[in-house]
Amino acid sequence: MSGVTIATPLTELVGVRHPIVQTGMGWVAGPRLVSATANAGALGILASATMTPDQLRAAVREVRSRTDAPFGVNLRADAGDAAERVRIIVEEGVRVASFALAPSRELIARLKEAGVIVIPSIGARRHAEKVAAWGADAVVVQGSEGGGHTGNVATTVLLPQVVDAVDIPVVAAGGFFEGRGLVAALAYGAAGVAMGTRFLLTSDSTVPRAVQDRYLQASVQDVTVTTKVDGLPHRMLRSELVDTLERSGRAVALLRAVRHAASFRKLSGLSWTRMARDGLAMKHGKDLTWSQVLLAANTPMLLRASMVDGRTDLGVMASGQVAGLIEDLPSCAELVEGIMADAHTVLGRLPRAL
Repeated sequence: MSGVTIATPLTELVGVRHPIVQTGMGWVAGPRLVSATANAGALGILASATMTPDQLRAAVREVRSRTDAPFGVNLRADAGDAAERVRIIVEEGVRVASFALAPSRELIARLKEAGVIVIPSIGARRHAEKVAAWGADAVVVQGSEGGGHTGNVATTVLLPQVVDAVDIPVVAAGGFFEGRGLVAALAYGAAGVAMGTRFLLTSDSTVPRAVQDRYLQASVQDVTVTTKVDGLPHRMLRSELVDTLERSGRAVALLRAVRHAASFRKLSGLSWTRMARDGLAMKHGKDLTWSQVLLAANTPMLLRASMVDGRTDLGVMASGQVAGLIEDLPSCAELVEGIMADAHTVLGRLPRAL
């Protein structure tokens, strides 16, 4: 446990010791990783989008059995059962609700009324302004360096825009993995940093070691952005499968998407009607074709193939650019302690103000 602490509006808001957030990565951020992060003094976020409601409740209770520290749950705001999932986290006393997409004003109000802290992730200044006006308690700002679905504005450009635009704590994501980055984010006015790939590459992660080795062996140039997985910009490790997807035509991609949609339906227990409703919600307010919505069914199963089954030949590996800079697999406790110690050292080396 690190003796070095830095108090920020984030640590005060959620009650953690360190201004570090482990993001809610599907198939990765399960009870073991989340509880290890929480016990290390950072904020662990449980990924619920790939769980059924019953699995979510069981996962929350497992985390609770492993730690007394605060943790959060990541929700899909556009999911048809979002209200049910909100009810579960309220009933189970979860401290934080995070969202990959902006939740509605009504959803934010319901959570806040129950005493849950609401922290959406956003990728544009206007989105931050909107959720702040609706009552969000903080925002995670992900720049283009981040893994998974991403935008095209770098963290160093997006972060100061958002910090200047809202008066709630801003957490920086995209490109962070060490103490220097934390100090840089704090200098920009952020209240902390959020990291996905760095926590995926820990000994507490359940990702198969062979898959972790693929990340450790990657260079910065091996991390690419493709639209061939689900029709949207998606940052991941380049692999033989990604190369195949990029060479394949739309007909082949759609056939693959249909197969994976059927697999995900069976695994999740969702009906085709329910999946269609979720597709409509995903399409609402976005310039997506039905082909892109169908292609989105690829993502859960392609990620599961790698992150759970270890089949990098059949799956994809979402990744931030920092994968090219990471060379070890510390425990969450070692990771957080090292980041905080490095941040303290960096702060001590900065020239004193004249």
